[in-house]
Amino acid sequence: MVGYDPNAQGSALTPEEAALAGSAAGMVTRALISPLDVIKIRFQLQIEKVSWRNRQGKYWGLWQATRCILTEEGLPAFWKGHIPAQLLSVCYGAVQFASFEALTELVHEKTSYNSQTPGVHFICGGLAACSATVACQPLDTLRTRFAAQGEPKIYRNLRHAVGTMFRSEGPFTFYRGLTPTLVAVFPYAGLQFFFYNILKKLLAHKDAKSKGLHSLISGSCAGVISKTLTYPFDLIKKRLQVGGFEEARMQFGQVRTYQGFADCLVRIGREESLRGYFKGLSPSLLKAAFSTGFTFFWYEFFISAIVSLKSS
Repeated sequence: MVGYDPNAQGSALTPEEAALAGSAAGMVTRALISPLDVIKIRFQLQIEKVSWRNRQGKYWGLWQATRCILTEEGLPAFWKGHIPAQLLSVCYGAVQFASFEALTELVHEKTSYNSQTPGVHFICGGLAACSATVACQPLDTLRTRFAAQGEPKIYRNLRHAVGTMFRSEGPFTFYRGLTPTLVAVFPYAGLQFFFYNILKKLLAHKDAKSKGLHSLISGSCAGVISKTLTYPFDLIKKRLQVGGFEEARMQFGQVRTYQGFADCLVRIGREESLRGYFKGLSPSLLKAAFSTGFTFFWYEFFISAIVSLKSS
């Protein structure tokens, strides 16, 4: 079970073990879902409508975008920015799950609440994600920049990107989009842990044997629900993260420069209508289903492996 379990005292996790399992889960999951992430980011950054009925922009459908990227940029394009993305996943998974385990244990020891209730998981999951976001935001910005650029590339590699961004835009550029990220990540992650807790228990009551499958199904459903409810904030974050990166976006269509969260929020609504806030939702939901499902599945898998090693 994810989170501190007072009934498993003999095999309670240390923060280091939770961080290790979270890192491993993030690393495996990232390698599997990177193509969907690249397509999602391309959709989010497109100013023109993403619609197969009204084909104004470069991308107007999931399969069309896949073929377009594959034809123009080759198969490796689906793993653009994979190194910073992997660093992000490893770092984020470690901080998030270590914080979550520590927070749920703190709730058990310092309050009268049960650490395995959905409400506790919502609060602790949101706080853990906020901690991980602050720690990993520079890597998220780098990942977005790499996934957003076409050919020819603006950034040759990770070192070149960090140096160029620091010299031309200053150190705070690595934290572009932090405000909408924090606003969105608390309910997003909180709802993930909340619904995962509920769904996992419901499935366990029906069948106590298929624990791995339950983790995958519960995580996928939790990811889809939470992503749908908080998606506009993710889109705004991506738009802000590529500010100052207009040169690399010219070949994809129109570009915009936003002055901050409020300006971005208003201009998207005014120029792109309500549907503009949900560009890239389809690949994002696919990604959320696979990503969250795999993350919880692999986390519990690695936790079980650690517990087995400790017992032996």
